[in-house]
Amino acid sequence: MRWKTTEYTGWGRALRARADLARPERQSALAALTAKTPSPAIGQLRSYGDVALNNGGRAIDMTRLDRILGFDEDSGIVEVEAGVRIGDLGLAFASRGWIAPVMPGTGFATIGGCIANDVHGKNHHVAGSFGQHVVEITLLQRGRRRRLTPERTPDLFRATVGGLGQTGVIASAKLRLMPCPGDMMVLTERRIDGWDEFLAMLDSSRANYTVGWIDATAKGARLGRGILEEGEITSGVSPSRSRAREVPFDAPQWALSAPVVRLFNEAYFRRVPARGRTTVKPISAPFFPLDKIHNWNRLYGKRGFHQFQCVVPVAEAPALRRMLERIANSGLASPLAVLKRMGEGRAGYLSFPMEGYTLAVDFPNRPAAVALIAELERMTEEAGGRIYFAKDALSSPERVRRMYPEHEKWLKAVTRADPDGHLITDMVRRLKLRSA
Repeated sequence: MRWKTTEYTGWGRALRARADLARPERQSALAALTAKTPSPAIGQLRSYGDVALNNGGRAIDMTRLDRILGFDEDSGIVEVEAGVRIGDLGLAFASRGWIAPVMPGTGFATIGGCIANDVHGKNHHVAGSFGQHVVEITLLQRGRRRRLTPERTPDLFRATVGGLGQTGVIASAKLRLMPCPGDMMVLTERRIDGWDEFLAMLDSSRANYTVGWIDATAKGARLGRGILEEGEITSGVSPSRSRAREVPFDAPQWALSAPVVRLFNEAYFRRVPARGRTTVKPISAPFFPLDKIHNWNRLYGKRGFHQFQCVVPVAEAPALRRMLERIANSGLASPLAVLKRMGEGRAGYLSFPMEGYTLAVDFPNRPAAVALIAELERMTEEAGGRIYFAKDALSSPERVRRMYPEHEKWLKAVTRADPDGHLITDMVRRLKLRSA
């Protein structure tokens, strides 16, 4: 297998790595590679920070291992290679009456990445996390193939799901799909005028899919205003799909200056009529709204961006409001800010979800934004919440340990699975996750 020295980044483009990458095309080549040169696996690089980076080392690019291996119509269980993209899986089966129970915010995420980060979707309050619908994982450890299930290998399974790729290379997996009526979604959008109303609407919503866009620049009585989206999958005639657009170059710094962001947010808020509206769209549009703009991360300029995402318990909602006030007063927020209600569902020791509210906000990579994110992380910890590894690029080891009380269980399983530390990545080093 040929290794190619490559410079690559996470989706935020603020952190970079130079590493030797190999791209196997068959399971046999992957097994031989992990036996001879065990290395961490990477996918479509849609995690924002350094979870997939291994500067100065090696990594296995799984994107060519993207085959659907089998499907049982009676049980809804599909077996796929780890490089299959979740959006492709959705399009392949939705028209046949099946869909992945959990869809993250981008269809480009690979199945291996969805498992390693135990991703969540707009229906977490209903369906839980991605890993809760995984019935079997085929894991490669130094060329040795192991089959993990929640029942037979609970400890290693929980260390692998949400475990950042530290127990071995995920070669394939079996997922239990969910029956669905079609490949369309009825989407209802409503303007929400303030924070308290937004939380009340999220709490009372009975829709299977809910997400809120927040105007992170709004202050005072308008703090927390935004748009609530509620969706239900349906059938129908699919309208013509618009062609994807592409951001061809890095945007200049002024493109996301505070006045520009305020103007954009005002227009975006007003795009929904005061009375609200209901439309029918292909499921890819509400599931993956930004995928139709290829390379949208270039809008933040050549220095890239950071995303802060946290979840706090329901009782600590006032702490989340204080965070939003701090963000609004900073003048640093971008137009991308999301609020969701989460349930209890999580499948791994280091899985992000907890019952509560999750807030995600993007910031251009500037010194003032780095300082602000540190303050927001402190507020998250004090509220008994946690940050999301898939989005993190800046946190500290001590803070993360306190946020993830099951870290010790994960560490014991990982130490047994990879005693020589071949699978350690930049994030694991930065956060000292493999240190006792």
